[in-house]
Amino acid sequence: MTQRIIIADDHPLFRTALSHAVGRVWPEAEIAEARSAAEARVALEQGDAEALLLDLHMEDSNGLSVLMDLRQDFPSLPIAIVSASEEPRVFAAASQLGAAAFIPKSSSLDEMRAALAAVQEGDTWFPASETSDDEDLSRMASLTPAQRRILAAIRQGLLNKQIAYDLDISEATVKAHITAIFRKLGVNNRTQAVLVAAKLDVDQPVADSVSG
Repeated sequence: MTQRIIIADDHPLFRTALSHAVGRVWPEAEIAEARSAAEARVALEQGDAEALLLDLHMEDSNGLSVLMDLRQDFPSLPIAIVSASEEPRVFAAASQLGAAAFIPKSSSLDEMRAALAAVQEGDTWFPASETSDDEDLSRMASLTPAQRRILAAIRQGLLNKQIAYDLDISEATVKAHITAIFRKLGVNNRTQAVLVAAKLDVDQPVADSVSG
């Protein structure tokens, strides 16, 4: 069976560079390119993939929430994050959320090949850094897709009635989801929930962990 590697990145030149690295590790692989998380999902649904190389910042995604969503829907798929981020906290968060590798975009071609070779062997590869599990991330990972969509809407500052309209559900359902979100995250209000969710961002530092 032909191996399929999916490269999801919105920069054509970087997709080309990744294709070269993939070709060194999987010389017989079919490479499918995607410019967005939505296109990557379509490619994944078309058949078995050996691995996904995923940029965290595309037109329809920005941060580790896209990793959480794809890990939930494709739990056996090795996902190698490819990102411009150089922050150790992001490396650690990606590892905790189930990424198989984290490849900074500043990596050399040799480093990219080493990371992909580790993924091919069923191992993990991350830049050297001190890592520790973050309880807030574990709590975020426990949210359902519907709850994550509502939390994303809360981060946008939408009111319950606006969320209900956008998601085509009742306000009572929105309130029930929000209650469940607060319980799972161990918070008491929207502000605290937003601070916890900010740990999925990759572009800026986040506040310390928020407890109930």
